Amino acid sequence: MSVSSSSSVTMQILTPHVYWAQRHGDIFLRVELSDASNLDISLQENNTLQFRAQGHGAKGDNEYEFSLEFLEAVRPEISHRSTQRQVDIKIKKQVERWWDRLTLQEKKPLFLAPDFDRWLDESDAEMELQAKEEKINRISVESRVRKDPYLGLKRGYLFMYNLVQFLGFSWIFVNMTVRLFILGQDSFYDTFHTTADMMYFCQMMAVLEVVNPLLGLVKTGFFPAMIQVAGRNVILFVIFGSLEEMQNKSVVFFVFYLWSTIEIFSFPLPALLGHSLSFSYTLQLYLVLMFLGLFINFRHLYKQRRRRYRSKKRKVH
Repeated sequence: MSVSSSSSVTMQILTPHVYWAQRHGDIFLRVELSDASNLDISLQENNTLQFRAQGHGAKGDNEYEFSLEFLEAVRPEISHRSTQRQVDIKIKKQVERWWDRLTLQEKKPLFLAPDFDRWLDESDAEMELQAKEEKINRISVESRVRKDPYLGLKRGYLFMYNLVQFLGFSWIFVNMTVRLFILGQDSFYDTFHTTADMMYFCQMMAVLEVVNPLLGLVKTGFFPAMIQVAGRNVILFVIFGSLEEMQNKSVVFFVFYLWSTIEIFSFPLPALLGHSLSFSYTLQLYLVLMFLGLFINFRHLYKQRRRRYRSKKRKVH
């Protein structure tokens, strides 16, 4: 007669690797246990954390557990998140301050180690906390400020205004520069007749420089803009425009050249197209191409004038 006996195999209880880090108000634990199930995480009355779960750890698939008695009191609320690789636990401190160590006992448990992925010393943690507070305060201030429903329209208007002014003054600047290279000092005396129409247009549009601060579209002051625009318009419309004897003076060249130079290199060019394209570089390229085109055009016209002059001179002789 044979007796068959069955032996039951009990599952071995093991301790997982646990890594910790802290902030002034929080404790972070990372338990190296993948595919964890049957999680049982609780906080006892003596500030002791009890952890038990089934999962794959350093000793394979087993039941793992550990307990930690914290250095100081913590809040009873515990948040945790289980992933395929680990279990993350977050615990709030009762009093927000820096701990010298994690556990009440001075000797660190063998399964416990610092989490260097999240580790910060006290000074770094204070800087991080300060940055978070500043971000929260900034968001709070921004949330209290009423959003302007017409912000996109205002930006589009300012963009188009600056673009049109840039193109107008750059045309004046390039036109005068090319004529100066080709005609020399002779270009001083007919500047008004060749560029006045465009300067009239740009300076009439410049009246918006006074209106924009009143509407709150720009942060510049009203009075500085009014003084500049009024001063230029008096010179352009009253002195140059109404006095014909002034229109053939060389001073017109220097005034127009100065105004166009200042405006071209002082326009605020908003980066509305993002970081992938520099809009200011695009306008500078446009300015170079315009300069070359007008130079070629004026050179061609100058040659034609010289040919006509020579042909007339031959006919006279």
